[in-house]
Amino acid sequence: MHPEIAFEETSTASYIEKELQIIGYNTIRAAKTGVIATIPGLKGKKTVALRADMDALNIKEETNVDFQSKFIGKMHACGHDAHSAMLLGAAKIIIENKNYLIEPIKLIFQPGEEGGAGAKYIIEEGHLKDVNYIFGLHMWHDLPSGVIGTRAGPVFASSDRFFIKIIGKGGHVANPHQTIDPTAVLNDIYASLQKIISREVNPFEPVILALPKFGGSEAHNIIPSEAFLQGTLRTLNPDLREYIRNRISEIVVGYSKAWRCKGIVTFDPLAYPAVVNTADIVDKCLIILQPLNNIQIMDQSMVGEDFAFYLEQIPGVFFTLGNYNKQKGIIYPHHHPQFQVDETVLWKGSALFSILAFYPRWDVLNKLNEI
Repeated sequence: MHPEIAFEETSTASYIEKELQIIGYNTIRAAKTGVIATIPGLKGKKTVALRADMDALNIKEETNVDFQSKFIGKMHACGHDAHSAMLLGAAKIIIENKNYLIEPIKLIFQPGEEGGAGAKYIIEEGHLKDVNYIFGLHMWHDLPSGVIGTRAGPVFASSDRFFIKIIGKGGHVANPHQTIDPTAVLNDIYASLQKIISREVNPFEPVILALPKFGGSEAHNIIPSEAFLQGTLRTLNPDLREYIRNRISEIVVGYSKAWRCKGIVTFDPLAYPAVVNTADIVDKCLIILQPLNNIQIMDQSMVGEDFAFYLEQIPGVFFTLGNYNKQKGIIYPHHHPQFQVDETVLWKGSALFSILAFYPRWDVLNKLNEI
């Protein structure tokens, strides 16, 4: 009911930290508005990290549920409130079984996933230096409620935001010969960039290059001095990502120069890499999570997720938990004003996190299963 957007999650962090301290965790603040909780293992040194994001979106909620957002224009339209709730539930289960906890545990309640690259700040502050494995979970519209999904290798795409500026010479449309029209160049560049995908990329490679935002003059009879395009590049292949980024710059700069303009390409420095799960850990997880049933190899997706930064540093796996329930009317996708969470499956997320906390010690997991 009290959603907070990226790096404004102060009340959320305070609530989570208080609950964690009550049940026995040591906590610290991290990444501006994040919370990290730790509990030592009995003798092991292979730290397992479990991560949940906390931030909401600038979207006006239209669900009309009893717990609808009290902050007009803000809502949890991506399920991050559910992620934090599931990890907090797991925190209680883990500490109740701490006598079986051989390895240390680190719980990361992360801010700023929605475009803020909160994971990057967690890493830069050094909170992963002592971590050996990391696991994350996301509610997922594309799977039926309660189904757990994952896969080895690339699962979510990289997400590059870029800005193209074309600088020419403005003037009156009645005298086009006295101008250097950047909008004419922009139009050609728009078409040229699409040829990267159709003529330079293997057609079996999943890749998206979209240029949905563009602008130039604010009047019908004025040729502007500048025009711009904004777009996104998404791919599951890190090498292809680098190739296309370079080609975008080459085409923009070269074509602009041919028409006496200056072309500038700027990529967002907080762009997300692809989420690439560690294959051998996925194989093991598919075995140890069998008691939860309904585990599937999920389809790859072209959405972006900053958990990718963690997986660039250490081994781990990102999971999804199905949230689509037509009978309950839970049918709207993420980032939709009527997005909802099927609360009847939240237990499964807490159970998944709890099992993964004991990941390195199969012997301990067997004992817990017997209990």
